Amino acid sequence: MNNQIPPQLPFRTEVLENAEIIAAARTIINEGPICDNCLGRQFAKIASGLTNEKRGEILRSVLRAELKEGKCWLCNGLFENFDALVVKALETLKGYEFDSFLVGTKVSGMLLENEELLWEIAGAAYAEPLKSELNREVGKRIEHETGKIADFDRPDLVVILNLVTEEVELQINSVFIYGRYRKFKRGIPQTKWLCRVCRGKGCERCDFTGKMYAESVEELIGGSILEEFGGVVTVLHGSGREDIDARMLGSGRPFVMEIKEPKLRELDLKRLENKVNEENKDKVEVLNFQYVKREAVAKIKNAKVDKTYRAIVSLKTDVLEEDLRSALDNLIGAVIEQRTPLRVVHRRADLVRKRKVYDARLVSFEVPIVELKCDGGLYIKELISGDNGRTIPSLSELLGTEAEVMELDVVDVAI
Repeated sequence: MNNQIPPQLPFRTEVLENAEIIAAARTIINEGPICDNCLGRQFAKIASGLTNEKRGEILRSVLRAELKEGKCWLCNGLFENFDALVVKALETLKGYEFDSFLVGTKVSGMLLENEELLWEIAGAAYAEPLKSELNREVGKRIEHETGKIADFDRPDLVVILNLVTEEVELQINSVFIYGRYRKFKRGIPQTKWLCRVCRGKGCERCDFTGKMYAESVEELIGGSILEEFGGVVTVLHGSGREDIDARMLGSGRPFVMEIKEPKLRELDLKRLENKVNEENKDKVEVLNFQYVKREAVAKIKNAKVDKTYRAIVSLKTDVLEEDLRSALDNLIGAVIEQRTPLRVVHRRADLVRKRKVYDARLVSFEVPIVELKCDGGLYIKELISGDNGRTIPSLSELLGTEAEVMELDVVDVAI
């Protein structure tokens, strides 16, 4: 084809007087029955402001060519059934709440081969792919029928025209809710733990539940909101995690709850907060729910956080109150060199990490209670015990006696 003709010219019949273009169009028509959409699509870049169907009509008129009887060999009659395809897409969308969408197409091998064969015969300099036309034209119809907008960057859902199965599929993008949670009951992990023996399949070790623990913060919160959204599953993305036997108090821990494949997207979050809190009283409480974008997950995962802990400490030998206060004072501003604790080294890389303690104070001496503010990622139980010399310095080392955390609470997570 003549590459001297620039793309996107206003459509004029004079453009088609170029002998090579006329020859190419005639070659296409002579290959067999072809619909106006497929004919016009081969010259999509020559004119703007027209549909491919209209381009095809004009080209056929210029060439004085009649439509040959039979199904279009290029699209296999796809555009003859275009309205039915749109109806099927709209039916599939029923029951789903969305503000924006995108259309995608899975093209069958036969249609791809037909397209490539035609391009070998007539060239593809001014053509656009079949899937591009389908995506655009079906998208325009969905916009018109629903009043929703096509969004190429961040759609709520994607309508997939599967030409292989002749079905319309939906790819539903997740809803994300930011909030903070408090955990009042010890013994509850943040997320679901699969049984170490059966890896979730169910066995005697886990009483055939597939889980190490009966419930988790993720399951408790998710169980209260999943059905509300009509989703498939919830995933909790937390800003760090407390030990299973630790409570999460104070301001609560920041998290983002992801609801996958939701049918509804815009619910009253205050009502959901109340529902979560009523159904999980004395276990978990949530606050400050707000809708966020997917990027919020990475933000809370990667954010630098300072955490404040309160611990009840057991000391092997008696110590003076002034000695305990002095040891805590020595921790203030200290950079702790902490090798991965023995209790978690089976699932974490065995590394030495440096973390800083910003504040350390004695809350109570009769039953020793200490409060520590430090970098996120510092293991507090080992800061107290020393973990057989793997954490330096430690409260145990500074006191000269064994020390152990009996109960631990997280009282603030500053992000």
